[in-house]
Amino acid sequence: MQSNGAGQGQESAELPCLNSAQNGESSSVGGSGGGAHSNGLLSNTDNSNGVGTSNGSSVGPCSGTSTSEVGSLKKKKRLSQAEEDVIRLIGQHLHGLGLNQTVDLLMQESGCRLEHPSASKFRNHVMEGEWDKAENDLNELRALMHSPNAIVRMKFLLLQQKYLEYLEDGKVLEALQVLRGELTPLKYNTDRIHVLSGYLMCSHAEDLRAKAEWEGKGTASRSRLLDKLQTYLPPSVMLPPRRLHTLLRQALELQRDRCLYHNTKLDNNLDSVSLLLDHVCSRKQFPCYTQQILTEHCNEVWFCKFSNDGTKLATGSKDTTVIIWQVDPESHQLKLLRTLEGHAYGVSYLAWSPDDTYLIACGPDDCSELWLWNVQTGELRTKMSQSHEDSLTSVAWNPDGKRFVTGGQRGQFYQCDLDGNLLDSWEGVRVQCLWCLSDGRTVLASDTHQRIRGYNFEDLTDRNIVQEDHPIMSFTVSKNGRLALLNVATQGVHLWDLQDRVLVRKYQGVTQGFYTIHSCFGGHNEDFIASGSEDHKVYIWHRRGELPIAELTGHTRTVNCVSWNPAIPGLMASASDDGTVRIWGPAPFLDSQETDGLNENCSNMDS
Repeated sequence: MQSNGAGQGQESAELPCLNSAQNGESSSVGGSGGGAHSNGLLSNTDNSNGVGTSNGSSVGPCSGTSTSEVGSLKKKKRLSQAEEDVIRLIGQHLHGLGLNQTVDLLMQESGCRLEHPSASKFRNHVMEGEWDKAENDLNELRALMHSPNAIVRMKFLLLQQKYLEYLEDGKVLEALQVLRGELTPLKYNTDRIHVLSGYLMCSHAEDLRAKAEWEGKGTASRSRLLDKLQTYLPPSVMLPPRRLHTLLRQALELQRDRCLYHNTKLDNNLDSVSLLLDHVCSRKQFPCYTQQILTEHCNEVWFCKFSNDGTKLATGSKDTTVIIWQVDPESHQLKLLRTLEGHAYGVSYLAWSPDDTYLIACGPDDCSELWLWNVQTGELRTKMSQSHEDSLTSVAWNPDGKRFVTGGQRGQFYQCDLDGNLLDSWEGVRVQCLWCLSDGRTVLASDTHQRIRGYNFEDLTDRNIVQEDHPIMSFTVSKNGRLALLNVATQGVHLWDLQDRVLVRKYQGVTQGFYTIHSCFGGHNEDFIASGSEDHKVYIWHRRGELPIAELTGHTRTVNCVSWNPAIPGLMASASDDGTVRIWGPAPFLDSQETDGLNENCSNMDS
């Protein structure tokens, strides 16, 4: 059907008969009476004389259709429920665009009804502010509703709008009558009635709208009221507001969730995407390609970590240095900012303070010291060592940025201030890795008993959270504190739900022996997981899938650590025993022929 009325020629004149016959309805186009549409919505034009064709003639009920043709049409099956739903959705959308004549023709040709006549009356009375008539309409709608109690709620919403509009108009006595004589007797939501009564003290309309957080009398507030009222009516009586728009947005969200390589924020505004094609992200937009190789370290690189704001990268090496790299916000290229020296045992772990002002560096198992650097000035603020018997190999910042916890495998961990002063200690815990939860009280620690336990320094309690069957070499926690990502010796990468204390997923592909390898969450909304591997590769998984979606090659020895930039979803770094740090990003610019010729498997893209 065309939106400009009936089409041209004999074929279009027969169309109303075809559809009406399919639905077992009479095919009269006119006779809507009083200018009312057959779909129950008020008409802007009078169609009582039939639907005009493009040449100005009138289309009759079965003009140009022979008796035999009508007989064959009547044998057609009725519209299915799904087909009727689609027609109603289209009708609602067109009505929202103001194409009421087109809606009327669509409903007449299909034999469908956009909404129940009682619902249509109710809608019109609400939009016109005829509150008494709208209340009477509720009695007609009562029989069509699933829940009898809904009538009281709907009446309350109607009377609330009526009360506010009286107040805005300065009709205080009428408003008081609604409050005392109509709202209060409902005995519903008395707390809200107390709030409403307070609006009587508002001195002017602007004050009322501000305190009530209300748009004021008019189309906007009444449309919002209708949206609330509609939730109590079955969709067979009145469609949910903007239902087609909602379905399309849900479809886009589902396509995004199923897209393996979706790594950008999807705008929910339908105007920003095409509805004519399914959403799909190319692998070439994903950080599968080597953008840069950093070769300034002169020995194995054990750790790398982007700052919380994504503007810097810190790398720690067996060569006893930490290098701070600056990320160019435009080109995403990294350049050496400063080198921090003097870590005699090498640097195997790094932790940025929450505001990125400080960086703590830890050494390997036989190191009893840690270094707290001011990144902005390059000055060493604290060099801490509690005892030469200690091994301070792991560290985690408290969310307040004023404290940190540190420990190792010799049986203790400490809570300290920025000057290295001891605040608390926990004895008898051989720590492999630490993490502070956002509550500021709980410290997670993986220990030599193949578990992660939660320790509370305030009430000195501890509890078991994760139990594995093999040593936990390292772990990290998602931003929301719900998920933990573990690198487990001989097992690979495991995802745990810390709240439910269950193993969610085991990721396949990675080679993990007894080296300490650090994996990470990353990408937009932390939808992805990346890990190094002893087979010299970087593996990337979508969080919901066990098989890798990318295997990145290029390193020539074990990849010890991977860090995903928290501010730039398409930027990732990996550190390896080959002495290099690789920066991964989307494919460089290629012409269409080169792009088409690329191997679709990321494992062969870089070397």
